[in-house]
Amino acid sequence: MIVCRSTSELEQMREAGRLVGEVLTELAAAVAPGVSTADLDDLAEKRIRQAGATPAFKGYHGYPATICASINDEVIHGIPSGRRVLNEGDIISIDVGASLDGYFGDSAVTLPVGQISESAAALLRVTEESLYKAIETAKPGKRISDIGHAVQKHVEAYGFSVVREFVGHGIGQRMHEEPQIPNYGEPGHGPRLAEGMVLAIEPMVNAGTAAVKVLADGWTAVTRDNSLSAHFEHTVAVTAGDPWILTARDVPVSARR
Repeated sequence: MIVCRSTSELEQMREAGRLVGEVLTELAAAVAPGVSTADLDDLAEKRIRQAGATPAFKGYHGYPATICASINDEVIHGIPSGRRVLNEGDIISIDVGASLDGYFGDSAVTLPVGQISESAAALLRVTEESLYKAIETAKPGKRISDIGHAVQKHVEAYGFSVVREFVGHGIGQRMHEEPQIPNYGEPGHGPRLAEGMVLAIEPMVNAGTAAVKVLADGWTAVTRDNSLSAHFEHTVAVTAGDPWILTARDVPVSARR
């Protein structure tokens, strides 16, 4: 069942989304050569709990950490570790989820570590652009597949590949709700979008082929051809007007201290 949220519920979800966005802003500032993914995870958990919220991922189906930290050929669900230290030229995808007052926010970014190659920078740029093109389609009367089609059309125009095995999702009082939102497909299919629907839209894009596999840890998904992968995500509400990005990072962290 797809739930449409009331105005007051969307306001509560905005508070959860704002927190997630602020945590990502702090993590982005901390990304540098020599920093471990465990360092980033510790920072995220401390910040989320200080805000009176709960890390959404920690303990979810047994996941052991607060963030997902996926480096280079890791697509999603990379587990933070003190042994995973960032190096100059890496890219790192950081996915953050939090529950605040019964509602969830979920957002991800892929960041450069120091100076990165032109090809890596292009992958990040195109993947982020595809997210915003998808968000633009999240309006009443559109179909779920219109979102994925917007991602696929943009990504493939630049020679990149869309991951098929993992999808976006509805979100609200649970981290994962209906509907599922693939990042590919023909337009005009699936449920119609309606005012009050809240969607976690999250393109996952590979520099090489679309094929991925999950490592022995049961979580970390990597590209089969060892190519780079990027991941961007926002929690978005469908409104009568323009889509409302609930995880938008539009309030400086310092303004809420």
